[in-house]
This record gives sequence, structure tokens and C-alpha cells, in this order.
Amino acid sequence: MSQSQPTSPALDLKNIQGDILSGLPKKTETYVFFQITLVDAFRRQLQHLLPLIKSTADVVQDRGAIERSKRSTPAGQKPKLLTLTGVNISFSRFGLDKLGFTDADNLNDDAFKKGQFSDAATLGDPDSGADWEPAFKDKLDAMIHVAGDSHVSVDVVLVEVRAILGLTIHEVTHIVGDVRPGDQDGHEHFGFLDGISNPSIEGFDPVIPGPHQIKPGFLLLGEDGDSRATGRPEWSVDGSFLVFRYLFQRVPEFDDFLEKNPVIAPNLPPKDGSELRGARLVGRWKSGAPIDLAPLQDDPVLAQDVNRRNDFSYEGQLTDQSRCPFAAHVRKTFPRDDLEKLTPTSPSIDNRRIMRRGIQFGPEVTEDEHNSHTTKHGRGLLFVCYSSSITDGFQFIQQSWTNDPSFPPGAAQAVPPVEPGFDAIIGQAEEGTIRSLSGTDPNNLDQDLQLPATGFVVPHGGEYFFTPSISALKNKFALAA
Repeated sequence: MSQSQPTSPALDLKNIQGDILSGLPKKTETYVFFQITLVDAFRRQLQHLLPLIKSTADVVQDRGAIERSKRSTPAGQKPKLLTLTGVNISFSRFGLDKLGFTDADNLNDDAFKKGQFSDAATLGDPDSGADWEPAFKDKLDAMIHVAGDSHVSVDVVLVEVRAILGLTIHEVTHIVGDVRPGDQDGHEHFGFLDGISNPSIEGFDPVIPGPHQIKPGFLLLGEDGDSRATGRPEWSVDGSFLVFRYLFQRVPEFDDFLEKNPVIAPNLPPKDGSELRGARLVGRWKSGAPIDLAPLQDDPVLAQDVNRRNDFSYEGQLTDQSRCPFAAHVRKTFPRDDLEKLTPTSPSIDNRRIMRRGIQFGPEVTEDEHNSHTTKHGRGLLFVCYSSSITDGFQFIQQSWTNDPSFPPGAAQAVPPVEPGFDAIIGQAEEGTIRSLSGTDPNNLDQDLQLPATGFVVPHGGEYFFTPSISALKNKFALAA
């Protein structure tokens, strides 16, 4: 696909917190959720915390050091793991109110304003958040996350952070995430390579084949492309909304479901039939290869090629799910041509794009869990995403795409018409509704596959935050010490 040249003004990378555009380098990450108990004292101590906050410019430098280390490592040897840490901070609407921000309504985001627990029913969380842990049902004011190369490195920084803030905060809870071991590094707990469909940002990322680059304002408030920029306060510029979701994954149950529901075809072993079924639920093979380009067999070489693995758009498949089911997870969450080529005048879906971060948590599946097909230890994803509007981005994707069995709309024009069904990974239905989806058997595209009553992914909490710019932290949030 052709790519237009960047047209957005240059970004001030020293002013943008580091996780948003580039992602804090990490092998482990700890998220600390807290309430502010002494407001003025907290704001004074924030001045002492500022030197620890890592900017995008800092992250670019860190990633450069990592690449240089890899290039200098002799062939056949494992690169040395550099000691690197990074700290970022974000505030909920409750936190902004507590800090005395009287113009927070002007951020113009209804989802952020009410908080995620109040939004649980809109998102489709079972029983409006009945599975949520108590910490996330309370009002959390802010979150600090510390990423690094090891638990030791991160813990050293956490000691310093906690010493700086001291009695000005009450820590409600903290959660530790770790990348998975060995060849599963980069893969989420169901086994699929994760985070490879993130948007490419004009003026920051290199241009590679695939979806067109988006303007930075779809992630950063006040920048070129921010469709809600009018009236937003000056202190919000270069900030971004952060969605945190505490998602538990029922891995043994997912594996058992695939084992019991393989795609059946001549000369296709049952194990390979289960892998094919899983790939059609997700829209990618576990390697990361998209089924739109490798519909019936995994292609690990394609998966490793950054110039090919995201270069697809469901072109010419507006009414067709033979290559990729309409309800496949990656098609539901980023429908590409399904919407942008729906009609000659279809609008762009750039305002729906989100930048995914986060990390896995919990142990690998035990032999006992595998044999009993039952989850006995908590594991899953600490989901994080950034955008300049939660309402237009994350909330809309969850409510109007993954949870809507009639989406994408081209399915209604198929011959015969079909209902796509729910996103099998994160799609949630109203209580009593049977979740199913079509198109997962390439030999019988109209056949519905019924999903278990309990989802494979169960939300246990979350919150909506705002991640301010470095200058806003210094000049608006902090007080002189």
C-alpha cells in the first residue's frame, strides 16, 4: 500500500511521557495505584519526582542503546540485557478533581469523566463489573508505572518513588507484570504474538508498508489531528488518555475449546485443525502472521517480516470472510477496508486508533491446569492503551465493534447475508445472550461456532487516566518545593 509523506509539525519529544509513542523498554513492569491524601504536600513532592519521569526523547535514546548493544553482540551469543528503567505517571478524573483542576470538563471526554467502573456496563463487563476486585471499585486518583530490565532494577526505583511521595499518598494496590519466558517473549498467554498492529505516527515513526500513518493528534491532545482539540485546556497539550484494564485469561479453557473444536478437513491432523480454528478466532497465527495473507497455513517467515506482516487491508472482502472471518479479533478491533472502503465517501477511522502497551502477568500454565482444562492460577494481560479520546477510541471499539454481533456491516450484504457474531477474545454479551460467531470453518463459512458462557477473557478491574506532558507536570500539577 502506498504511504503519504508525513505532514504533521515536529513533536517535542522531551515534553511527551515516554510510554505513549515509543513504549518504555521492559522485561517487567509494576503499576502502583494510589489515592492522594495530602494534596499540597503531594504537589510539592511531585517536583522531586519529575527527574525520574522518562520522556519520549529518553526512551528513543534507551532504544538506541539497546540496538547498539545487539549489533555489537557476536553472532550466536545472546545480547547483554542493559540496566534500564522508566517511570511515568497518570491521573484519573477523581485525581484531577482532588488536585483542584476546575477545567477538567474541558478535556471533553465523557468516559474519562465518569471513570471506568461506572462505564463497566457500557463496556459489557459481566454484571456491570461484578468480577472486579475491590481496589478498582474504589476511587483511584493516580497511577505510577515503573518499567525495567529486572525486578531488582524496578524495585530500587519503586523504593525511591515511595520515599519521595511518602505519606502524601495512600497506595491502594500494585500489580506486577512480566514478559513471558523464552520464545514466548512478546506473546500473550493464549500464545499469540501481540502488539504488532499499533498505528504508525506521522513525524515520529518510519514509513513502512501497511496501514497509512496517522496524525499525532489521534494520540496526543492538542496536536495535529486532535478532533476534540477545541476548548481543551492548554495544560492538556501533549498529554494522552490512558486506559488500564486488568484482564484475566482462561488459558486452559481456551486451549480445551480449540482442542474440542478443530477445523476438520482431509489430510489435516486434529492438532493442526485446532491451530487453524484458533488463528481464525484471532485473525493471526500464533507467530503473528495474518490469516488474510496466510489463510490456511502459518507462515513464520512472513510473521518476522515487519514490512509484510501488517500490510493487508481485507481488500475486496467487504462481503467475504473466506480468508478472514468478519468476527476475527483483529478484524473486529481494526476493520481497515471494512469501513474505510464501505462506500466511496466512507470516512477515515483514524479517530478509532489506539496505541497499545501493557504487559502479561501471572505464571505459565501448569501441568495440572493443562490436564484438568481448568484455570487455577491467575494470569492474563495488564492492558494499557493511549489515545486522545477514550470515548472515540477504546470505549467505541469495545461497545460498537467487538460487542456488536452485526459488525462489520458488509456481512449483511453477503450472499447469503450472515451475522458476524462476537469477537471471541474480548467481545462481551448481555446476560443470557448466547455468544457465537461465523466464518471460523473455511469449509463451512455460514456455520456458527457457539462460545462458552464464560468468556475466555474476564475483566477484573481498570480505570481511565490522563497522562500529562512533562511541562504540564512541572508547571500545572507540581508546586514549588
